[in-house]
Amino acid sequence: MVFVGAALLYVATSAPSLVWQDSGLIQWRVLNRDIEGNMGLALSHPLYYLIAIGASFLGDPARMATLTTALISAWAVANLFLLMGLWVKRTLPAAIAALTLALSHTFWWHATVPETYNLTAALLLAELVVLLQYGNTGRVRYLYILALLNGLGVANHMLAAISFVCYAVLLASLLMHGQIRMRDVGVMAAFWGVGALPLEVLFVMRWVQTGDLGGTIASALFGDRWRADVLNASITARIVVENLMWIGLNLATPNVFLLILGAWIVALQVRRCRFHRVVAALVVLYLAFAFRYTVVDRYAFFIPFYCMAAILVGIGAWEMLERFSGRALPVVLVFFAFWTIPAYVAAPMLARELGLAERPRQLPYRDDAVYHLRPWRPGDDGAARFADEALGNTARDGIILADATAAPPLLYTQKARDKRPDVKVVSSVGSSDGAPQITPEIIDEIAATRTVYVVTPAPGYCPEYVLDRYEFAADGLLYRAVPRDGL
Repeated sequence: MVFVGAALLYVATSAPSLVWQDSGLIQWRVLNRDIEGNMGLALSHPLYYLIAIGASFLGDPARMATLTTALISAWAVANLFLLMGLWVKRTLPAAIAALTLALSHTFWWHATVPETYNLTAALLLAELVVLLQYGNTGRVRYLYILALLNGLGVANHMLAAISFVCYAVLLASLLMHGQIRMRDVGVMAAFWGVGALPLEVLFVMRWVQTGDLGGTIASALFGDRWRADVLNASITARIVVENLMWIGLNLATPNVFLLILGAWIVALQVRRCRFHRVVAALVVLYLAFAFRYTVVDRYAFFIPFYCMAAILVGIGAWEMLERFSGRALPVVLVFFAFWTIPAYVAAPMLARELGLAERPRQLPYRDDAVYHLRPWRPGDDGAARFADEALGNTARDGIILADATAAPPLLYTQKARDKRPDVKVVSSVGSSDGAPQITPEIIDEIAATRTVYVVTPAPGYCPEYVLDRYEFAADGLLYRAVPRDGL
């Protein structure tokens, strides 16, 4: 019932068509049956793409990728409900925990577009279910399933490596105390290897192609250019403020006091119970990793922490319901779980009032404040409208220099709808078939014979050498590049 309810919510509020940015890139990769990508193994996410590509045979790849994520997200919510039900043996605290995660901003946002993070959440919560069952029964087969699930998690996203470290420490403790044997560890390693097989295959292929083992390992851990962000150990006041604002938006409910109570309850049991130690470690590690991360979209990396926070809310709710009787308390706690929704309604308006909604550029058919701060998007066809109109109004044999946000819907529309194959879209995340490789040395030669457009003539969205050499004239939704002496 929880799965069906969450699935209905996410499908009903999902994007109906093409989307922007990384989510649009996922749609583009699914369309091309591209399991590896071009940004390094850490950003390949092969497990997710295998699932989404399989679903794409049932309909439009863009829509199927979105629906795949919606159903995966519903599975995560159901796993959380199951975990809490097995843990506290009461339905209401489990429901409050599930609602807390299901209605949290970032998780809900990533349930309505194609994304990989909620699959990480679903597998993490499934891991905790089987780990709890191991603690309840002592049956080692649950540890085998745990290893398989974590291997699948790593094959989806390297965030699962954080929980891998926790489980490795746990297994060392169990082995030291004679509760498992080396044979069991070997079986677990085999199960983990089976789960991680999609990433392992890509790893071996990259190693064979390049002959560079060190570079292949770095690609698997950091991608092609994110080593400094992953290993960052410094933090600025701006990052702290932004992170606290995102966390506040996700926990914009009076039930946040249940999180504090739940954390206290878990902390009291840390010395007595291994499962509580694992939960406490995951809370700290996932929060610490995301909090000092420096990539622009680091708010998405808090999703595993929000899973753990929802668990603590469920524990806090269980403690409250155990200590206080009465009919009003359960109603109040459930009512408070829905308080995040009016917060999301008000957030864009508040952001504008505080001057937080100002962006270097506004994309056509997209209100950035609404787009980023409200997780639901039924009827949001802005990316599809932009791509259709931009391609339709481009001069014959034109070239569009697109940034990573705007390129995916352009590329998808051109290939999937066979729209304007004469136009070539060029970007860092992908280019049209037969597109020329634009460099500073040949841009003038190309611009002399073909009309060159950019989506946004501003630093960060357009190559610097183009900004330096050309003026830009608005031409429909795009900007036409004109030599400075010929404007």
